[in-house]
Amino acid sequence: MRRLPLLLIALASAAPAAAAQDSTPRQMMEEMGLAPSPRELRRAVERARGEPLGSARNPVRVSGPGGEHAYINRLRCSDGRTPQVGQRHNAGIGAFGSIVDVYPLDCGEAAPGQVDLVMDMYHDDHEETQPPPGFTLEPS
Repeated sequence: MRRLPLLLIALASAAPAAAAQDSTPRQMMEEMGLAPSPRELRRAVERARGEPLGSARNPVRVSGPGGEHAYINRLRCSDGRTPQVGQRHNAGIGAFGSIVDVYPLDCGEAAPGQVDLVMDMYHDDHEETQPPPGFTLEPS
């Protein structure tokens, strides 16, 4: 009989976690109270427009990890080839008030040196249509 209350407690505490799995990344940030207001976000996006896309001051806005991968899969180096993608790493809070990821990209001879592409996956209502400097973007 002692196991039944423990089981009920475990099930009750698992319910919010299961519900969160159905949330979009943006909704999860909002549920945790970490998302900027729509007005703050609009201001941040407006300030970022003058900065290079994919930089720390103007991260590429996408929806979730799938959006990050879809965008990167559409990128092409100046020679038309797909860039080599390095290990993703977290870079803390970005220009739009949410956590950003950095993907090292390498185009080899087409563009010597590695480019660090900064992405913000907490934008459910935005699909980026522009490439970062030095790249082209295939249509979705």
